[in-house]
Amino acid sequence: MKAPVYKSMLMVWRRGGYTLVELIIAISIIATLIGILLPAMARATARARGFQCQMSQRSVAFDFQIFADEELHGDRGDDGDRSTFRIETFQESQYGVDEFWRWGKKVRRIELPDAQGNDPMRCPDVRTPIFLRNNLPCSSGAVGPSASISYGFNARLHRAERVDFRGRPRLVNVKLRERILSYANVPLLMDIDGARAQALGVNPIYVAPSLGSQGPYANDRMWFPSLRHSGKANVAFVDGHVKSSSEPAEESTWDWDYQPIR
Repeated sequence: MKAPVYKSMLMVWRRGGYTLVELIIAISIIATLIGILLPAMARATARARGFQCQMSQRSVAFDFQIFADEELHGDRGDDGDRSTFRIETFQESQYGVDEFWRWGKKVRRIELPDAQGNDPMRCPDVRTPIFLRNNLPCSSGAVGPSASISYGFNARLHRAERVDFRGRPRLVNVKLRERILSYANVPLLMDIDGARAQALGVNPIYVAPSLGSQGPYANDRMWFPSLRHSGKANVAFVDGHVKSSSEPAEESTWDWDYQPIR
């Protein structure tokens, strides 16, 4: 009696288990599903980060519109003339440096994100720390290191390229007025490659394509876009809209050549 019972139990156990072939097939199916899902999840994550970057740029552009408006703007720092302002002053208000320092007089250097989570003008794909230094303007090294900076502002809104009376091209500091907001297709800021700017020996907070320049902007020495969002760069415009492009200098409707003085 014992032998038949043992054989019966063994047959039940065998029917309830898995063969080696079945396990291999199951593992193969799971591996295939993972192979399909992982790239899709990576693409979804990349799209989410790209969208987050666009929202960040849109927020900066919205603040710029308020800053440029003669009736709505608040503190413009050391830009005493109510009708004009410098793009660098707006940058400093966004980062909270120089006259906009918000971490107390005794603090000379701060790392972002800070204890309150402040981390302005940052693309989610660039997470290395940013250091801010007090009593310095943006153009003099208030923000760094270069490789950690993710957004650069249109350099021609900071310094226009002009030809002097001797026919030599040079840069001229400019001030902006509220009417800049009517030039909807003028880029305000964009994704930049801070490490590339550092290699070129330029400050990454300003970026501009050459556009045939024979002077300071020639040879793309100020051009270092980052195509980190699925091969594209996000660009915010002065009127608040944001677009993406794999060739941001070649977009025919984008007014990279606009200069505040004529």
